[in-house]
Amino acid sequence: MALVDEEERRRAERAHQVALFRYQLIREAADAALSPRQRGAMVRAIAARVHTDPFGKPVRITRGTVDRWLKLWREGGFDALLPPTRQVTPRTPEEVLDLAAALKRENPSRSTAQVVRILQQHLGWGPSYRTVHRHLQRLELLTRPDGQAPEAFGRFEAARPNELWVGDALHGPKIAGHKAYLFAFVDDHSRAVVGHRWGGAEDSVRLAAALRPALAARGVPEGVYVDNGSAFVDSALLGACARLGIKLIHSTSGRPQGRGKIERFFRTVREQFLVEVDTEKVTDLAMLNRPFTAWVEQVYHRRAHSETGQQPLERWMAGAPFPVPTPDALREAFRWSELRKVARTATVSLQSNTYNVEASLVGRQVELIFDPFDLTDIDVRFGGRSFGRAIPHQITRHAHPKAKPETPAAAPPAPTGIDYLRLIDTERTKELGQRINYEVFLPGQDQPTLAVDLRGEDS
Repeated sequence: MALVDEEERRRAERAHQVALFRYQLIREAADAALSPRQRGAMVRAIAARVHTDPFGKPVRITRGTVDRWLKLWREGGFDALLPPTRQVTPRTPEEVLDLAAALKRENPSRSTAQVVRILQQHLGWGPSYRTVHRHLQRLELLTRPDGQAPEAFGRFEAARPNELWVGDALHGPKIAGHKAYLFAFVDDHSRAVVGHRWGGAEDSVRLAAALRPALAARGVPEGVYVDNGSAFVDSALLGACARLGIKLIHSTSGRPQGRGKIERFFRTVREQFLVEVDTEKVTDLAMLNRPFTAWVEQVYHRRAHSETGQQPLERWMAGAPFPVPTPDALREAFRWSELRKVARTATVSLQSNTYNVEASLVGRQVELIFDPFDLTDIDVRFGGRSFGRAIPHQITRHAHPKAKPETPAAAPPAPTGIDYLRLIDTERTKELGQRINYEVFLPGQDQPTLAVDLRGEDS
C-alpha cells in the first residue's frame, strides 16, 4: 500500500510539472492585451519550435493544442492545465535519475556512458543512455566541449517599470548568534527595491515573506528573474507565480547574465547600510528590518541612480498605476499543498493534526491546500474538484514547522535572588535553636537540659 501511495504522489507531482510547462509555454500568448492577429502569430511561432518537456524529451506542440491550452487557462486558470495523472506515469523512477545526477556531481569527469554502467552494476538494471543523457543535460551537468567560444551577452534593461523584477539573497551578518539573510527584489527598469526582508534562513518561507508584501504593495510584474538557489527553484515559488500569471525565469548556471543590477544593489547595502550596523546592539531581526526599510525608502530610493540619472522610486512611479492582486488571489497563490490519504475514519493527518473530511473520500489520496502559518484552515481537493474545508478534530500544531515566526524568544526572567531551600533550612535551624532555649527555662528544672546535638538531627 505504501508503494501505491508513493506512486500516486509521484504522479501528482509530475502532473504539476506538466501544468507548469504548459503555462510557461502559453504565458506570453495569453496576454489579454494582444490582438487576435498578434496572438495567432505567437501561437504559430510556438508550434514551429521544438520544446523540451519537463522530463527532458524534445516535443512539438500543434497549434490546436496551444489553442486548447489557452482556452483552458482563460476558463479555469492554472488548475485547468493539470492533466489527468494517468497521463504522466513515470517511466524511470525519480530515485534512479537522482542517483545518476549524484554520480555525475560526485565525479564530473564521468561520462554519461560510465554513469549508466555504474547504475547497471549497482541496481542490476539501468535506464537507457538517452534517458540519462537528457536528464544530466537538463540539470546542466554535462561539460561544454573544449574550445567552444563563450556566449557574449549585451547589457539589458527592461523597457518599463514592473516588466521584470530581479530577485536574489544576500548573506548578511550574524544576529544574536544566527546568520541573517536578505531577500530582495529590484525592478530592472527603475532600480527601485520593490520587495525586501531580512530573515533567519535562506528558504522559501523567508522568500515569500519578502515577495508577498511586494506584490500587494507594488503590483504584479510581468516576469521575475532569479537564480537557481534552493529557495528560488522551490515548487512553492513556481506555483505562486503561475497562479498570478507571472513568468518565472531562472538564470543559466555559471552564466549569471542580467543579474548585475541586484548584485550592484547588494554592494550598496554592504557599503552604505551594513557598515553602520552595530551587530552587538542588534538583538533580533526586527531591529535589522526596521532601519533597513527606513534606509531604502529615505536614502536609496531618493538618491539619483548613477546609470539612470533618476531617483529609483521616481522612475518606478512613472509607470503607475500597476495591477494589484486581490487579497484572496494573493492568499491563494502562496498557499502550500501536500498529499494525504484519507483514513477509514474519514480523517486526514497533517503535521500531527487530525481533520475530518467527507466520508466519500475514504481511501482516496487527497490534496490539502493550506497557509503554512495557519493549519486550522485547510481546503480539501480531489480529482481537480474542491471538497470544502477540512474540519479540525485535534490540533496540536497551529503552524508548519518551516513557518516558525522569527520573533525573538522571551528573555529569561531576572533572578529574584531568593533561595527557597536555604530559607527552609534557616527556618528549621531557627526553630531548633528556639526549642533549646525554651527548655532551659522550664519551671521546676534544677539543672539546665543538655544541649541538643544538632548533628544527630541531620543524620
